[in-house]
Amino acid sequence: MTPLRRLLHYFARHRTPLLLGGLCVLGSAAFSLMKPAIVGNAVDELSKAATRATFFRYGLLFVAVAAVEGVFLYLQRWIIIGVSRHIEYEMRNDFYDHLQQLPVSYYQEQRTGDLMSRATNDLSSVRMLIGPAVMHSFSSLIVVAGAFIMMLRIDRMMALTALSSVPVIVFLVKFFGQRIHLRFKSVQDYFGDISARVQENLSGVRVVRAFTQEQHEIGAFKAMNREYVNRNRSLIRLTATFYPALHALIGLMFVFIFFLGSRRILAHSMTIGSFVAFQFYLGRMIWPLIALGWVINLFQRGMASMQRLHDVWSISSGVSPDAGTRIEGEIRGDIDIRDLTFTYPTGTQPVLRNINMQVRAGETIGIVGRTGSGKSTLLSLITRTFEPPASSIFLDGVPVETMQLRQLRSLTGIVPQETFLFSESLAENIRFGRGDATDEEVGEAARLAGLSTDVAGFPQGLGTVIGERGITLSGGQKQRTAIARALVRNPLVLILDDSLSAVDTATEERILNALREVRKGRTALVVSHRVSSVKDADHIIVLDDGRIVERGTHESLLAHGGYYADLYRRQTLEDEIEEIA
Repeated sequence: MTPLRRLLHYFARHRTPLLLGGLCVLGSAAFSLMKPAIVGNAVDELSKAATRATFFRYGLLFVAVAAVEGVFLYLQRWIIIGVSRHIEYEMRNDFYDHLQQLPVSYYQEQRTGDLMSRATNDLSSVRMLIGPAVMHSFSSLIVVAGAFIMMLRIDRMMALTALSSVPVIVFLVKFFGQRIHLRFKSVQDYFGDISARVQENLSGVRVVRAFTQEQHEIGAFKAMNREYVNRNRSLIRLTATFYPALHALIGLMFVFIFFLGSRRILAHSMTIGSFVAFQFYLGRMIWPLIALGWVINLFQRGMASMQRLHDVWSISSGVSPDAGTRIEGEIRGDIDIRDLTFTYPTGTQPVLRNINMQVRAGETIGIVGRTGSGKSTLLSLITRTFEPPASSIFLDGVPVETMQLRQLRSLTGIVPQETFLFSESLAENIRFGRGDATDEEVGEAARLAGLSTDVAGFPQGLGTVIGERGITLSGGQKQRTAIARALVRNPLVLILDDSLSAVDTATEERILNALREVRKGRTALVVSHRVSSVKDADHIIVLDDGRIVERGTHESLLAHGGYYADLYRRQTLEDEIEEIA
């Protein structure tokens, strides 16, 4: 679907009010074209006999026609501009909905600020195209055509002479319109760059200040802002050349028509009233052509923005949450991984190689390994954050890629490695895991996650607003809030991706004791760089370079003397040194 066809699709949804608005445009144009004729007739009659009755008759007629024209103008603006707002509302909802459906891999390549610019600035430009541009273009075309017909009725030769300037006007509009389109798109693209830079700086304000880079970032922003101004000036210079050129051409034409008309009046082949009416009709025809130049400007800007929106819409959405087969009956929670080899879409080398493992319902599996060994990738494939290869991961014997995604994720509670919290209260962040959770369930999840002591010290308890991305919380508090968010779902499969890395040893032990009770009857996958987090798991696997290099229980792996045993010895020594210190 092209950007224009997508736009027409939205027009089709509102065809009835748009048709009604078009009829109002037609009505306002018709009554607008009556006024020059009234003025011309009044001039002719008053030049013969300037009576009070004639003056009042034509005055009242002119006021009545202007009043009806005003009603139609009000209605056309109310209907068409109103429709443009409704379409903008629908487009913004559809755009946001599409963003929600896009795969995670798309966001790894895009900047948040640029997407925000498209969802705000570009949508406003498209709305100007849908409303004022459509309304004024339709009105201008009707008025130009009607005025030319009336001019032909007054004097054919003068009308054709006036028409000869139209091709020049059309050429100017086309010539400048194409360049305005390109320069405006350049301005919008760069505005997206600035938005992305600002968003990154505000999100990473702690890092900027920690490395005393405030002045550097201010300087970089000034440079970008200066470039943005320069691009806008380039667009303004082009627009400033466009409109004076149109005005100059139209002024010359008025002078020439005035010369021809005055000669005809002197030759008694045209009355003064007809000449006055012709001049009014000429103005009615020419000024809408200038308005068409403004409309073309809006159209070019709007289509440039529509193209930017279309670039996002054209990205294939991820798997629909309701796509796939819903498993009926009881689900135990058995997970089987068979010959799994996975490469990221943008990668060239496999991240996971020939992974085979079985997790029986109710078991806890610990996963350890060096940084970059593929631990988080394995978990993201189980939840289909990234789509796994076909027939490689099974839940209760059913390939996960064939399952309904909504059902699969409703069965899992995941605590990702990078904790993300919303600028809401603690309770709302926990309830994000399950929207219908009661206050008691939220409090119990917070207790199990080891948040009770911290909550007692907050001014509003669980109702405390934690700021953007949980900026008022420590790293450990953020992780425990994320754990509570997963636990409140009461999941069948619990996935913890290094979720205790930011807590101290004592807090970790307290949380692990609570989780031992929680894990009973659930399938649990625990990734950690600490042996203490996985030592009581039913089975432990060790990943290295995307392969399983060791597997077994805590005791058997220690006896094996490999990577796991070495990791255990090093961490035990670190704990002893920490206690002595």
